[in-house]
Amino acid sequence: MINILSLGASVDILNTTVIQQAIDQVAEIGGGRVTVPSGQFLTGPLCLKSNVELYLSPGAVLKFSDDPTHYPEILSSWEGVPKKVYASCIYAQQAENIAITGFGKLDGNGQKWWHIFRDGHESLEYPRPKLIGFDHCRRVTIRDVQLIDSPSWTIHPNHCQDVTVDHVAICNPADSPNTDGIDPESCNNVHISNCHIDVGDDCIAIKAGTEDAVDQVPCQNITITNCTMVHGHGGVVLGSEMSGGIRNVTISNCVFQETDRGIRLKTRRGRGGIIEDIRVTNVIMDQVLCPFVINLYYFCGPRGKDPYVWDKEVYPIDERTPQVRRVHFSAVTARNVHASAGFIYGLAEQAVQDISFDHIDISMAKDAKAGVPAMMTGLEPMRQQGFYVRFGKHISFHQITIEHHKGPAFMIEDSEDIPIKRMRATELDKKNVSIIEGTQ
Repeated sequence: MINILSLGASVDILNTTVIQQAIDQVAEIGGGRVTVPSGQFLTGPLCLKSNVELYLSPGAVLKFSDDPTHYPEILSSWEGVPKKVYASCIYAQQAENIAITGFGKLDGNGQKWWHIFRDGHESLEYPRPKLIGFDHCRRVTIRDVQLIDSPSWTIHPNHCQDVTVDHVAICNPADSPNTDGIDPESCNNVHISNCHIDVGDDCIAIKAGTEDAVDQVPCQNITITNCTMVHGHGGVVLGSEMSGGIRNVTISNCVFQETDRGIRLKTRRGRGGIIEDIRVTNVIMDQVLCPFVINLYYFCGPRGKDPYVWDKEVYPIDERTPQVRRVHFSAVTARNVHASAGFIYGLAEQAVQDISFDHIDISMAKDAKAGVPAMMTGLEPMRQQGFYVRFGKHISFHQITIEHHKGPAFMIEDSEDIPIKRMRATELDKKNVSIIEGTQ
């Protein structure tokens, strides 16, 4: 074990060299712990090595420099494509048995980075640093620490295996740009538990690269449990980068507050890949725009406005056609919903299928604000609407309660086999289900 004070660390200097020396020395002897004692220590980016635990004592703060010249360029990836980026505040590549633990704090000092990105007063040569970025690592643990003010994404395990994030608190301002909480990308065996995540973008986003990715590797075997999520664009989001496939995901015992969307699946033509075998249970949501979103016409990013993406006519099914199937929601309560109880929109040529909603309790906000439940071309804002389904197949609704909505509780269009059983709704026009021509 090495305490960074023993190598000359001080609250009065930039400590990058000293802390990196401690990490390197521990790695050279086969592994161990590097301890950061109580106090605030300014540092640049740090490279974690195999068999090293970075331990933040209670009261310890590692505050990262906001000077871009302190951040070396490294080769990582962006949406599965090799790309030069600024090194993350703490980064590792091809490492194993690495950990960041303790009751101290990592401060990403992101205000300057956000200002540059948001206002364009200065240009950055590379994408902003992440707070923690691990590439192609195995047996990763992040436990107990507080993570604040990340320059961009907060935790990004990329092509990693056996990742545990437990009892971590993440806090970035609600208006900070692209400060996602935890974004596992093309990872295998990820366990996220007991975390509090309050951020300016998606709280948790599961990704698997785009159609341009060099290696289309799935993101799979993911468990998310006992977490609270606040603000951000989504509580748990799957996609839109999902060309490698996303499968075997469980989300349970969580609370979402003011997260725009709750559970959000998003992709589009061109991406290919499949999202399958997803289970969501025992979730409470409050003040969300839309609790459930499955959108296969997502338009953000390059080529998102092409007719191939937004056209609602039938296209040939090929390797570019994404698929969503076997997604199950149960025991979900959503209070003060603003736009829509749920929004499901498959492709004209490939319906989303085998979706179930069981024991779902939804009530609309009485002072609801109109909003667009999903990001797709041509969609008008909604307010206090029920479930909307188009291009769906084998979608079941059982034991559903919707309160204080306007219009029909279910609007179903161009879909087949949509059984609705034991549904209770209180609406203005007393019309529970609207079936559009073309639906079976």
